[in-house]
Amino acid sequence: MPDLKTTLHVDMLRRFRSNQASVLVRIARAVRKELAGQVYGLGWGDPENVEPLKFVRDRYVLPYVKAEQTALEIGPAGGRWTRYLLGFRKLYVVDYYAEVLEELKKTCNRPNMEFIKNGGADFPAVADRSIDYLFSFGAFVHMDVLIIDAYLANMKRILKPGANAIIHYSDKTKIMARRNDTFSENTPEIMRSMVRNAGYTIIEEDLTTMWHSSIIQFRL
Repeated sequence: MPDLKTTLHVDMLRRFRSNQASVLVRIARAVRKELAGQVYGLGWGDPENVEPLKFVRDRYVLPYVKAEQTALEIGPAGGRWTRYLLGFRKLYVVDYYAEVLEELKKTCNRPNMEFIKNGGADFPAVADRSIDYLFSFGAFVHMDVLIIDAYLANMKRILKPGANAIIHYSDKTKIMARRNDTFSENTPEIMRSMVRNAGYTIIEEDLTTMWHSSIIQFRL
């Protein structure tokens, strides 16, 4: 029988608590995975509970939603950001893949939305000078700079003077981007140069919130 100096039961209690915590962690992860599986894209982070994404939502999305204006989102995935844009009078969602747009319709399909399959960097069926706010998060991080350059050129046709455009892009100055083979070879210097050369004025840059990417806001 152990004497009074033994730590046997304390050790057993600690292992018990550790196992309890481990089980709870596994359950929580399983629940998050299941919920993320219901909306394509939430597995990359939910702006409702991931702090950097909450910051992006509260700074670059929600303040710009106006009931009388028109918005456009590029690369909506399953709607993790689209759901915050539904308050616009009209919302265009643009993607190269028809399958993605069909998936989005499962979670976000409102009368004020128009789903557009494009040819890679264009905006078919979007009227000239009709967009007050353009947003893209999670799409441009994978685009080659030549495609980004083409998008920037084509945006000029559809943006109203003074419209806000906010683009999230790959930042290979950050180690997490360098370790991600799916992220394009882009940097703030390259992105800044492309935006200015396309004739836009840079309003704001966020180089610190995201650990593998950056954000640029610009206007005509």
